Amino acid sequence: MKFSKFISYFFHPINFPIVGSILYFLLIPEYIFKPLEHLFLVVILIGTYLFPLFLLILLKNFKMIDSFHMVTIEERKFPTLLFISISFTIGIWLYRSTIIDILSLFYFGYGLVLICSYIFLHYKLKISLHTSAIGGLIGFIIYFSFYYKLNLIILLSVLFLISGLIASSRLRLQAHNSSEVFLGFVFGVVSQFIVYSIYYII
Repeated sequence: MKFSKFISYFFHPINFPIVGSILYFLLIPEYIFKPLEHLFLVVILIGTYLFPLFLLILLKNFKMIDSFHMVTIEERKFPTLLFISISFTIGIWLYRSTIIDILSLFYFGYGLVLICSYIFLHYKLKISLHTSAIGGLIGFIIYFSFYYKLNLIILLSVLFLISGLIASSRLRLQAHNSSEVFLGFVFGVVSQFIVYSIYYII
C-alpha cells in the first residue's frame, strides 16, 4: 500500500507537463538557442507546476478539496476547469512562438482530455487523471518520434511500464475502478493523436 501511495504521489498528473517538455528539449534533433530553451522551460514550470500547485494548496486550505488527488467528483469540477484553461493558455503561447509548435500540441492534447474528463464528471464518472497524464505523454512521444523519424522504442517501453505501475497503484488504492483507469489512459493517448492529426492535416 505504501508503494502504491508513493507511485501515485511521485507520478502525480501535475508532474507530466514539465516532464514532457524536458523530454522534448532533450530529444529534439533541431538546434534551439539555449537561453531561449531555458526561458521556455522556466515559463512552463511556473505555468504548469508551480501555479497549479499554488492553486491546489489554496483550494485545500479553503476546504474546496480534501486532498491533492481530488477523490470526489464534485471537488474535481472546479480544478479541472482551471487546468483546462492553463493547458490551452500554455499551448497557444507555445504555438504562437512558431519555434516549438509541436510541443504546443502536447498541451492542447492535455486540454482536450481534461475537457473529456470534465464532461464525464457530470455523468458521475471520474476518469483517472493519473493514467490520462501518462497516456498523454506516451501519445506525444509516439507522434514526436514519427514526426522527427526517431527510434524511441526504449523510452516508450519504459513509459508503458510506468503506466502499468500507475494504473495498478490507482486500483490498489481503490481511487478508481478498472473502467476509469482504462478510459483515462485511452483518452490520454487518443487526445494527443487527435490534435496531431489536426495539425498534420492543416
